[in-house]
Amino acid sequence: MAEKKKIALLGAGTMGVGIAQMFAQAGHEVKLIYVYDDKVRAHPYDTMTANLNILRDEGVLDGAEIPAIMGRVTCTESLEEGASSADVIIECIVENLAVKQDYFQKLDALCPPSTILTTNTSAISVTEIAEKAVHKERIIGTHFWNPAYLIPLVEVVRTKYVSDQVVQATYDLLQEAGKKPVIVKKDVPGFLANRMQHALQREAISIVENGIADARDVDDAIKYGFGMRLGVSGPMEVIDRGGLDLTCSIHKYLFPYLENSTEPSRLMLRLMEEGKLGFKTGEGFQAWTPEQITESNANLTRGLIQVARALGRL
Repeated sequence: MAEKKKIALLGAGTMGVGIAQMFAQAGHEVKLIYVYDDKVRAHPYDTMTANLNILRDEGVLDGAEIPAIMGRVTCTESLEEGASSADVIIECIVENLAVKQDYFQKLDALCPPSTILTTNTSAISVTEIAEKAVHKERIIGTHFWNPAYLIPLVEVVRTKYVSDQVVQATYDLLQEAGKKPVIVKKDVPGFLANRMQHALQREAISIVENGIADARDVDDAIKYGFGMRLGVSGPMEVIDRGGLDLTCSIHKYLFPYLENSTEPSRLMLRLMEEGKLGFKTGEGFQAWTPEQITESNANLTRGLIQVARALGRL
């Protein structure tokens, strides 16, 4: 069995707490480093306990394990304390390039050369985040997906500076912790999965905007159609199964009709101007009551558990 690493999370928000919980469940000592108002806003211990209780209630883990898991997690307001003994530090703070650069510059100066520094950014170039650091070869992207303790995928994003040793060590750590790491060989906007996710969202919004179908029917077409297949057979496998010749014929006919705008949807911008932002305001593309929002969030967590269990990923 691989030696357990000491993990530090910079930022105790939703992603920081979820990633910390995941590593604690995998047997690692974890330290959460508070940033900004995390200490009064995030309530990491309460959030983590609630998450673990759901896993207990769903039969994913034995409730007797929870005290030991929570016992592996500590918090600190000191960057120096958090950085001093960590083997790996994962940054989960605001999506602001300048702020991230400054923190990585500080971490690079504080940490011994063996410490791996990673960022959970979902949008910003990891190469640019590393620019102010001296030891750029140890900085890498690790893009987790929310909720991090349930979704196996982690995108391991190479930069133009990172060493092969750091890439492999990061991959091995994640795999040993029960995640499904994938290597993103080029540090491009959107990395890997977000490029595909937002391409789908662009087409979905376009279908609604052009009156082809309502928002709920768009969602149902995915949830009850090809979305069920995606957890078992990805698009490249689907193409190979059906044949490149068949797929090419469809693409020749269909591609001219697909949305190819490089700007956000006008419909989405209009809804935003009207104050319709989704769950946070009670209406976006659809109207949501508080009860429906609560039910949707609960269904997501419990549904992900059911899917993961069905696919042998829990």
